[in-house]
Amino acid sequence: MLNYIWAGLIIFSLVFAVASDLGDYFTDEFRNGEEYDITLHFPENAETDRRQDVEFTISGCEPDDQTRCTFQARWFPSDEEKELVFAIQDGMPEHWLHVAANQDARDTDQLRTLVVGFDRDAAQAAIVLPEVHLVKMRSITQAAFDMAEFAVTLAIGLIGIMALWLGLMKIAEDSGLIHKLVKVVNPVLGFLFPNVPKDHPALGAISLNLSANMLGLGNAATPLGIKAMEELQKLNPNKDSATNAMCMFLTMNTASVQLVPPVTLIALLGVGVAELFYSIIIATAISLTVGIIAASYYARKFPEDPALLTEEPTPDS
Repeated sequence: MLNYIWAGLIIFSLVFAVASDLGDYFTDEFRNGEEYDITLHFPENAETDRRQDVEFTISGCEPDDQTRCTFQARWFPSDEEKELVFAIQDGMPEHWLHVAANQDARDTDQLRTLVVGFDRDAAQAAIVLPEVHLVKMRSITQAAFDMAEFAVTLAIGLIGIMALWLGLMKIAEDSGLIHKLVKVVNPVLGFLFPNVPKDHPALGAISLNLSANMLGLGNAATPLGIKAMEELQKLNPNKDSATNAMCMFLTMNTASVQLVPPVTLIALLGVGVAELFYSIIIATAISLTVGIIAASYYARKFPEDPALLTEEPTPDS
């Protein structure tokens, strides 16, 4: 079902992009090919056939308190054509800023314009702004590539963390540490997960995952959560739907109390995150309480038969 939802969203976004780009084309949103008359100001005794810094004034411009008419630019002459390149500056026409923000160029902070009708003696010319096409389609394509790159980076970054924590989980399980941890947390987790057998490894993985979340370890909690879900799935008689224990664990994992701010928040706010310490604890405690109450309510409304929640035999048994 989720695949159909994603496919529908992709198709909808493509249809929206095509419709929006067609609308820009028929309404001439970016005025492609339109010429703007300017007056060029070359340095004294400068040759116009070499590259140099110049100024230009937009013809017909009436300056006021917010708008200037003369701007700095770089003159690029050649035998075939002449270009005027200038950085986006305060006071430029709104349409020029609109074109610069949507142009198909690596650097959207400048405009590379084509000079036409250059009168060397009068220093008069006209410039044509870069043509803009398929704005929405380019944005969607770029977003798709960016997210694909992010997904690969995230997956590779998680390999080391998952290998470390799953290895530690296996060592703890073989050494009996998980079973000891389960006995410690069983009075609390046993109440929240009544259908999970006592001393089951799932309770140990759940407790470790919640602890990692509380300490703000971020991705370090991911493999522990995956391990906990794998253990709970072993007790699931219907592999195509989640049990009440799975729903409760997902709720607690999502709304976990944050005793230590997440690493990403610390990276963004630095030491300023200390001002949010008590607010984070109160907000996450309320969210956890509401989540547990809601999950418990639905667990009572849709009870499960404990007799059906038995762990599948392993191949060695």
